[in-house]
Amino acid sequence: MRVEILSEDRSGGVVLQRLTNCILKQYTSEFTSYLRPHRGCGYWPAHPDDKPEPLAAGLLELLPAKLRAYDKVYAGTDIIVIVCIDSDEHDPEELMSKLKDTCRRYARDLSTVIAISVEEMESWILADKNAILLAYPDADLQRLSEYEQDSICGTWEVLCDVLLREQSHRIKKIGYPAIGQYKATWAEKISKYMLPGNNVSPSFKKFELALTGAVKKVLNA
Repeated sequence: MRVEILSEDRSGGVVLQRLTNCILKQYTSEFTSYLRPHRGCGYWPAHPDDKPEPLAAGLLELLPAKLRAYDKVYAGTDIIVIVCIDSDEHDPEELMSKLKDTCRRYARDLSTVIAISVEEMESWILADKNAILLAYPDADLQRLSEYEQDSICGTWEVLCDVLLREQSHRIKKIGYPAIGQYKATWAEKISKYMLPGNNVSPSFKKFELALTGAVKKVLNA
């Protein structure tokens, strides 16, 4: 089984890939997952049937073309294509509906799964307390307990508070791209300990259910 993971960046993609691998191992040992990070979310293309603009680098900008390519090359094979994106300020249900429509239109012969983290991929990290403590034993558990799972609250900032405590204010003021490096480091370290069974994020559970269904369908085809 081949699993292609299309993510909007590497840090979120690493979290998703490791959780995906854990789920897949419950059903088969014969799989390979490939992470394909992009330069951000990007924008829905104005003309999705056409070739992407030469400088297009975001996930949404390239998605229709990539799905067409996967469908052309891998139709009829044991493949699952996962599209992973943060909901950010978008309504998760509306985003899910549009992504599903895009997958049906451009990859009709493939098994596709949508992973939407609410509000950001950091929400899935915050949903695994055990993994956070294994990676960062001095994490602020009080601040973590104040976080309402999958709420729209500035999720990465909450994780920053939890991990860096009194230093978090200084880090938040640095801005990008430095913040991106911090986020990548947190994702790399914590995701090593993350397990699907420990994750309490509702948006992750939706993804886990969808991926499980896709895996069973491919294996039984």
